[in-house]
Amino acid sequence: PAFRRFQREFLLGYLPALAADWLQGPLLFQLLQSRGFLRSQIAALYSCGFASNVAFGLISGVFVDRLGRKKSCMLSSGLCSASCLLQLSRDFLALAAGRVLAGLGTSLLFSAFESWYVHEHLERHDFPAEWIPDTFSRMALWNSGLAVAAGLVAELVAEGLVLGPVAPFLVAVPFLVLSGIFAGKNWDENYGKNRPCGKACGEGLRGLASDPRALLLGLVQALVESILLIFAFLWTPVLEPHGIPLGIAFSGFTAASAAGSALFRRGVSGRLRLQPL
Repeated sequence: PAFRRFQREFLLGYLPALAADWLQGPLLFQLLQSRGFLRSQIAALYSCGFASNVAFGLISGVFVDRLGRKKSCMLSSGLCSASCLLQLSRDFLALAAGRVLAGLGTSLLFSAFESWYVHEHLERHDFPAEWIPDTFSRMALWNSGLAVAAGLVAELVAEGLVLGPVAPFLVAVPFLVLSGIFAGKNWDENYGKNRPCGKACGEGLRGLASDPRALLLGLVQALVESILLIFAFLWTPVLEPHGIPLGIAFSGFTAASAAGSALFRRGVSGRLRLQPL
């Protein structure tokens, strides 16, 4: 029972932030296009977000350990909220700043929350390490459902409110505020090792150099992520001229992704016992 309470406390803080992140995906291209920007300018705005995510990702682990993981979770909610509000602007530089803030906030979203959980699970509560996958499995299941729901909600609010494609970004703000407030009031702070950034990056590079399989896996993952990011940019201008509701299409993509993950898990753990190459 103590573990279930702790698990529920983590999910209640993390899932609203994930929901807000998904809400920002379906209509971003349409929003920027409605502001009158050329496709090359929209590509530049997308690149601002991707570049800030990559650049900050190099030091996010050290940053989170030093600042504190709970504070980092709250900071993630604040940065993403500011990014959503900046989408109201029609100024290119303001929108670029919003994409940079979104990249920083997303980098913290996918590092600080899980780091906080693992430390609390093992160090403060002394629960068995074998129970961690249970929490992450539940999180993955909820995350898939939130992704599908986010596309539907984004379509509904964009059509139902006079604000149009900016509406999902405004709807995301209360979820981010809820996540930040819940974490601030209910979570304890914890910290990681205080390591110099250069030393941490050096250890990572030495680890890659010493294990060719890790380097190869990283390269393959980078290529897969590159394809997904290109797809994220191109799917809207391809489907929109055909009158396909973008939120519904987004829900279809995420539902198919969840189904693929489920099939993979069943394939490697079920009767087939398939093994990844």
